[in-house]
Amino acid sequence: MIRRKPQQNVSTSGSVPAIPTDLTAAQVLPKNFLRPCLLLLLREQPAHGYDLLERLRPLGFNRDDPGRLYRALRTLETDGLVHSVWEKSTTGPDRRMYELTRTGMEELHASAAALMATDQILGVFLSRYSEFVALQPRKRTRTRSD
Repeated sequence: MIRRKPQQNVSTSGSVPAIPTDLTAAQVLPKNFLRPCLLLLLREQPAHGYDLLERLRPLGFNRDDPGRLYRALRTLETDGLVHSVWEKSTTGPDRRMYELTRTGMEELHASAAALMATDQILGVFLSRYSEFVALQPRKRTRTRSD
């Protein structure tokens, strides 16, 4: 088996390697991040699955796996973190509405605290790593020669 040496990316300045920016959400989001995101969205307001699917987009999730969403919601309900009821619809099929339970609020708080701790640790790591590698392209400032 022949192994190729990985190519280094070069930043816009041409001197410091840069991190690739074509990473997928699954590669950059914390493992099991869907769980606290769903708890947060349901803390904001009760919702049905399609609504949650739409509201997850700004949190880094795309709409290509609705099955994953519904499996996660069933698990949250089994764990007692959310409660669901069927809502009658006059324009289409009935929908299951999900709402956060008291236990779910406590789990959300614990998850947020854990994410904050992770954020602080990542900040230290990235700060130290950025001494060697440019993580973001440097902003170029325009200079005028008069």
